[in-house]
Amino acid sequence: MPTAVLDLELTNLPPVITVKDHYTHAFILMRYKGKPVGKITLPVTNGCLKTEEYAEQMLTSAEAIVKKVFLHDYLQWSKTDLVDFVPPKATVAICTRNRTEDLKRCLESLMQLPDDGQEILVIDNAPSNDDTKILVGSYPTVRYVLEPRAGLDIARNRAIMEARNEILAFTDDDAVPDAMWLRALIKNFNTPLVMCVTGMTMPLELETEAQEIFERYSPFGKGFKRKKYTHNSHNPLQTGQIGAGANMAFRKSVLQAVGYFDEALDAGTPTESGGDHEYFARILIKGYQIIYEPEALSWHRHRRTMKETRKAIRGYGIGVYAFWTRLLVKEKEWGILKMPYAWFIHMQLPNLWRSMLKRPGSHPLHILLAEIEGCVLGPWKYFKSDKEKNKV
Repeated sequence: MPTAVLDLELTNLPPVITVKDHYTHAFILMRYKGKPVGKITLPVTNGCLKTEEYAEQMLTSAEAIVKKVFLHDYLQWSKTDLVDFVPPKATVAICTRNRTEDLKRCLESLMQLPDDGQEILVIDNAPSNDDTKILVGSYPTVRYVLEPRAGLDIARNRAIMEARNEILAFTDDDAVPDAMWLRALIKNFNTPLVMCVTGMTMPLELETEAQEIFERYSPFGKGFKRKKYTHNSHNPLQTGQIGAGANMAFRKSVLQAVGYFDEALDAGTPTESGGDHEYFARILIKGYQIIYEPEALSWHRHRRTMKETRKAIRGYGIGVYAFWTRLLVKEKEWGILKMPYAWFIHMQLPNLWRSMLKRPGSHPLHILLAEIEGCVLGPWKYFKSDKEKNKV
């Protein structure tokens, strides 16, 4: 059954929340004074959720983060506050292809951002019609760029070349950034070693079983604690927990630091994904820092059908092994050779076992097998994609 997605402020909880009758549960993002502090799923009865019955449970689940936010507010202290730090201006880039309904929703959300001098850029990637161009024409403050070569990393590289500001923030066309999203990203570029900042992404809707499965198995949200990733504190070959391409920002000087995105990776190529995580890895390998900032909140519309979700998970398997292959053959990162074994033994095999035994909370077997199928195909897909790229 579908799940209502709610965004609640803990300091001002309504006694009763009414949702449509067909919802049996509510996925709740909890905030404290506007800052995300936790999430919880609660039952809904006859279209009603009485928060007074679950207030203690909600506060308990978010207690650690609430205490931290309360203390920081009381002391008026933040890890990103520097007296001489002037937030740089940003370019927001949306790489899109033939999804005007999603793109319109995304653009509407970007119109709600505070005006800090940012520019908004739409990279129309090998479209089959003029619908995106027509839509963008109705937003005078949005700049349209046609990129005729298909490929998400190709579109990202075009965005880097087109961006006029120091920071380049990426959001997906099927995402809805929060009003304070961009400011939350930018405030973390307060030291020159920070080359990338990622944000927290929550589900925009959970209307289908496929969306529920995706959110449980491969959530874009990476927790409610701000984290700093460095080469010394984190294995740069394991970038899945750092963030996602739907919610990330870079300095434009990243080009001089690590080069362009690899155009043999990600959507629109045989590898299907992996471009964002491979880029995170290169940033860490070069000795730079990546910050995960949960206050940089965005909402993502997950794929609605089981076929789309299974294809996406298979694609993630392809992408991981493809970007590992790229780092092995082009960057000579020999530590990659340990990664497939560790992932299969410590994660994939236990998940398969729990699924076959039908343990509570286990993932569907067909989803797990789709991911493993993708992993097997990943190296071959990368070589095929790289060969096709070099022919252009």
